[in-house]
Amino acid sequence: SDTLSVKMKDTIVAAKAIVPKTWNTDPLSPAKAAFYSAILPGLGQAYNKSYWKIPIVYLAIGIPTYLYFKNDNELQRYRTAYKQRLDGRTDDEFYQGRTDGNPRLSTDALRRAQDLYQRNKEMSMLFAIGFYALNIIEANVDAHLKQFNVDENLAIEPFMQQDIYRVSYVGLSLTYNF
Repeated sequence: SDTLSVKMKDTIVAAKAIVPKTWNTDPLSPAKAAFYSAILPGLGQAYNKSYWKIPIVYLAIGIPTYLYFKNDNELQRYRTAYKQRLDGRTDDEFYQGRTDGNPRLSTDALRRAQDLYQRNKEMSMLFAIGFYALNIIEANVDAHLKQFNVDENLAIEPFMQQDIYRVSYVGLSLTYNF
């Protein structure tokens, strides 16, 4: 009988398994960001953690809103004076301080001023609505871009090569690694 025995172990050495990268994305996050910005301007930017954009949103919506009310006040001022002139009164604010009976602004100038402030008021409202919509769109796009894959597997990089005659070639290189 054989005194030397060899014991064999049944072992398998496995290489590390290749695990594909998984992205932790929330498919509803762009919709949530847009919804939050629609409810309260700037809230979608806060949801996206783009806090520096919030003051810009409030300035973009606030300035046209302020100008809307300022133009509305001026419109009412000129409209009141115009109506008083059409009634034949000479006690509006544009007659004050004039003793010769000639107003600082004529009736036609009051009508033109009304048209100007009415147009400015409407434009201010359009800008405020436009910036409100832009706020919603920006929150949605920013949330989409936060999900964008930015790694080294897909890259556009500057490319520079010299040949044997010391002539340089410059270009862009599109790299896609599997």
